[in-house]
Amino acid sequence: MWKVYRVGDVEVQALRGLSLSIDQGEFVAIMGSSGSGKSTLMNILGCLDQPSRGHYWLNGIDTGSLRPDQLAEIRNQQIGFVFQSFNLIPRTSALENTQLPLFYRGLSVREQRALAVAALQRVGLHGREGHSPTQLSGGQQQRVAIARALVATPSLLLADEPTGNLDTQSSREIMDILSALNQEGMTVILVTHEHDVAAFASREIIIKDGQIQSDRVTKGHVHATEG
Repeated sequence: MWKVYRVGDVEVQALRGLSLSIDQGEFVAIMGSSGSGKSTLMNILGCLDQPSRGHYWLNGIDTGSLRPDQLAEIRNQQIGFVFQSFNLIPRTSALENTQLPLFYRGLSVREQRALAVAALQRVGLHGREGHSPTQLSGGQQQRVAIARALVATPSLLLADEPTGNLDTQSSREIMDILSALNQEGMTVILVTHEHDVAAFASREIIIKDGQIQSDRVTKGHVHATEG
């Protein structure tokens, strides 16, 4: 696929004939320097953007043929997003933040709350449901963000620098959670600058100048299984 942006009279090629296939259940780390094209790739994988040329197939569907409302439905039902800055709503409880993806599902409030509570318990936040983001540590805020991402049971989890704002211990805890989700069958695609974070993945892709520089299978989950 290709992705070209126009900045004034200048064309910027963010992706240059990049070809990539990721199977269901993989844990993939995408690395590259600033401007390499990895964020552009993640936006396309998350159906937030479309390639200028080429195709992106998700679960057998050519996303380029879909209307904006159909893409929004795919993002809501099939893809979970986790960001470096957490993107939680201030002055709103962890439970309410986690419920957000369920608002458009036609579920009752009771069903939404039950699913959100279960998701928060899954990431180790039992008893923190009523806390606002300002009452939580950075690591706990990211756990809420992960709970929000998985509450709708997506098949694909996209994590963009999920440990970028966290200390070492919190980073490891977040990566252990992502590893556990992957071991349960969820596809996880992670963008990171940190090699120790990428080491949790079972496949590492390095992008440079909009193209894949290397694509290799790694041991994966090395930190998650250490004592």
